[in-house]
Amino acid sequence: MLNDLNSLKNSLEGEFFYDDSILHQTQIRAYATDASVYQEMPLAVALPKHNEDIKILVNFAKKHQLTLIPRAAGTSLAGQVVGNGIVVDISKYLNQILEVNVVEKWVRVQPGVIRDDLNKHLLPHGLMFGPETSTANRAMIGGMIGNNSCGLHSMVWGAVRDHLLAVKVVLSDGSETEFSSKTETDNNPLKSQIEHQIIELLSNENHQETINKSFPKATVKRRNTGYAIDAVIETQPFNPQGKAFNLCNIIAGSEGTLAFITEAKINLLDLPPSQIALLCIHTNSIDEALRANIVALKHHPLASELVDKYICDFTINHPEYHKNRYFIVDDPAAILMVEFRAHDLETAIAQANLLVKDLKVANYGYAFPLLTNSETNAAWDIRKAGLGLLRNLKGDAQPVNLIEDCAVAPEDLPNYIADLEILLAKHQVKASYYAHAGAGELHVEPLINLKSADGLKTFRNILADTVELLKKYNGSLSGEHGDGRLRGEFIPTMMGEQTYQLFKRVKHIFDPNGVFNKGKITDTPKMDVHLRVSINQQEPKLKTIFNFAEAGSFLTMAEKCSGSGDCRKSAISGGVMCPSYMATREEKDTTRARANVLRQFLSNQHDEHPLNHKEIKEVLDLCISCKGCKTECPSGVDVTKMKAEYLQHDYDLNGIPFRAKLIAQFSGQMKLAAIWPSLYNFIFKTPLLSKNLNRAIGFHPQRSIPLLADTTLLKWYKNREIQPQKAKKVYFFCDEFTNYNDTEIGKKAILLLEVLGYAVIIPKHLESGRTYLSKGFLRKAKEIANENILLLANLVNNETPIIGLEPSAILTLRDEYKDLATPENTANALHLAKNTYTIEEFLANEFKKGFIKTKQFTTDSKNIKIHGHCYQKSLSSQSYLQTVLGIPANYQTELIASGCCGMAGSFGYETEHFAVSQQIGELVLFPEVRKASEQTIIAASGTSCRHQIKDGTGKLALHPVEILWEALKKF
Repeated sequence: MLNDLNSLKNSLEGEFFYDDSILHQTQIRAYATDASVYQEMPLAVALPKHNEDIKILVNFAKKHQLTLIPRAAGTSLAGQVVGNGIVVDISKYLNQILEVNVVEKWVRVQPGVIRDDLNKHLLPHGLMFGPETSTANRAMIGGMIGNNSCGLHSMVWGAVRDHLLAVKVVLSDGSETEFSSKTETDNNPLKSQIEHQIIELLSNENHQETINKSFPKATVKRRNTGYAIDAVIETQPFNPQGKAFNLCNIIAGSEGTLAFITEAKINLLDLPPSQIALLCIHTNSIDEALRANIVALKHHPLASELVDKYICDFTINHPEYHKNRYFIVDDPAAILMVEFRAHDLETAIAQANLLVKDLKVANYGYAFPLLTNSETNAAWDIRKAGLGLLRNLKGDAQPVNLIEDCAVAPEDLPNYIADLEILLAKHQVKASYYAHAGAGELHVEPLINLKSADGLKTFRNILADTVELLKKYNGSLSGEHGDGRLRGEFIPTMMGEQTYQLFKRVKHIFDPNGVFNKGKITDTPKMDVHLRVSINQQEPKLKTIFNFAEAGSFLTMAEKCSGSGDCRKSAISGGVMCPSYMATREEKDTTRARANVLRQFLSNQHDEHPLNHKEIKEVLDLCISCKGCKTECPSGVDVTKMKAEYLQHDYDLNGIPFRAKLIAQFSGQMKLAAIWPSLYNFIFKTPLLSKNLNRAIGFHPQRSIPLLADTTLLKWYKNREIQPQKAKKVYFFCDEFTNYNDTEIGKKAILLLEVLGYAVIIPKHLESGRTYLSKGFLRKAKEIANENILLLANLVNNETPIIGLEPSAILTLRDEYKDLATPENTANALHLAKNTYTIEEFLANEFKKGFIKTKQFTTDSKNIKIHGHCYQKSLSSQSYLQTVLGIPANYQTELIASGCCGMAGSFGYETEHFAVSQQIGELVLFPEVRKASEQTIIAASGTSCRHQIKDGTGKLALHPVEILWEALKKF
């Protein structure tokens, strides 16, 4: 087989990984799981570049009796994209929008096109693709076809099946063809055979009767159990009044088990009315919310979605979602979010008010906040983050995907959920309830401990009992998430053995040799095998330097990953997480993959050194410690923290690389160099010397090294004349970068503050420890952190906080110090964190309080483009940057929609990371800076960001305080 795999690799133009090197082992481990509870190690992973690659893979799989597992974003919740065959990832290369027909309102796309990215492309044409999953900023069209995805607005915009016009596919014999409603043939023998046999199978009147009896009743719109043969018999020739025969009806929802999609032609909709009113109905019980939903549906909303108390509570103090809570009144058991749209806001609001009137008559709801237009994003973001937020639950009992995709008719939903609550109570299990009330499908997530024998038994029993309950309501076992590995076993029970045999016939007609995703929908293994966790799994003993108590442990931090793939957004969708994935488009470079690989090794209780694995080093290599995952991941999987912890353990076992030690000791190096700064600057200003030194250190020769100031900021501060006393004072943190390299910025910051009326005090403190943290020297960082906590905590308070210029340094006091503090220092660390601010935060707050005034600044006009530092985006907010740079009356500001700049401390300097660093910069930041006019000011708070912009574009970016200092009216 090894020789055959080598031959296959050589015959593909795309990428191919199998277990023959550390890199490839890492790639394969990254694909061992998806968003479900399942985990299986694939034999190999392929990233095809074109259809020819897929044909080669199909023929190889057929020859060797292997199965191909099509995979897009891997966000399926039922184990569709795991298995021990060859995973075929279409996301990296097969992601082109091929043709847009505005007149006929359709688009042709490759399967790796992301739904939201497609709609941004279609926006200028006034068109959109309707189905909208909560994962729409990373879910791909191919995966959406596989699951027949629906989403928030499915009541109006429908499911993928409703819009799938044609698909080009590779069939199980390696041939290419197209399925559509067209009658002409492409002379493909297997296609003709498939169409003939499907028509013959479904023309049987007994089969039609079986289908009509076994499928859900007509008012259950979310129906995705098995193959959609019920949709086929509604078409011609079975129904003379039906639409034209089209096997796309079966392909949609087939989970990649019938053919390999290479292209899809999909119907488009006109953009909906732009004015939005979202009524957030607060109720005292789930049942009340579901009965309010029935009232709401009579008003014909575009969406009606439920969020329960579990999800609402997990937004409390969440670094990203807490700010979205402003519309929540008191402590609701559930909130029903009902959306109306119209061409004018008054009409949309009037529709919402009519619903409120009816709800009050029925005595449903105790509060009715109404959000409009952009305000609605706060509520929808909470709703979409539901699955990830639930993973913040502490303990081994976690929400599991099990009965989350079961659907009934909306009018049956209150009674179905009431029965389900009794069922869950019988099993002594609690659950969270959220999502598509308007479509009759609540995502019910039971909280089960799969690490226990009792929990595993309960896992099976709840699904078995729910199947019987669904049969009572003539509902659907799978609504939009599919059967996959999870529910496939129960299809015969749910649909009846006769219908199941029809499904098996369909599979055999398309794919007699099991080439495509074998073991999904038909012949599925038992639902309680190949799980991520094992019974009575014990955690390996691992003494950590960071305090992981808030998450539970290092392992439970990794286990918080729900697999929902928020880390797979493209740069088009925006955000920080995950910069390296945005550049490489490889699964191993996602937050999810890093968490999965860590979980795999940390779960081995017999491993004396669970972190001593080269695969972990490989998967963490391109983590640039941007902190995006801490806040943008709804589950708060902090890979930056885990990487730093891993590095310390790696050093302990395998020694410390010279370059890592050199970078970590940056402050000490600069202290020595500052004795003779002119010599240091001469060396790094001389191209030949600089390039050779860079090579010797392990830095890329094209990188410019930050130069030293003539004096340090501390020396300048100590030697200046004593300033007059001011009414207000502030402590200034003199970080290592400002002290040695960005001294002039530090001077301007202090002078700016003084002119604005503040006495600036630099208290005694050590460096921030940022460089030690970035390179994983946690013991040294812990030592520095605790010393600084002792030096600073008793000085600061609400009236006199401590502020800093460099975001990565000052925000270390607010973030990592809390987890590095000794037990006796924890209270002080929390106090210090509470009173630590970036200078932008401080100035913006003082401006809002009226202590800083616009009249103190110039009236000249300037245009400013702002790039925020990753830590500002993740741990603070870019709104502070806009506020302070907008203090001068005629300064116009614009945020660059960039994520990380790509420099990330020393990352972009390192030879092996230079190319990826540049790729990240080229995603958004560099092009935006280059197209800015010469008169436009580029603002960036981070010292690394400013150097990346300089090296990547040749333009100089200014720190916001430099811009404000120049704008200040100096009396």
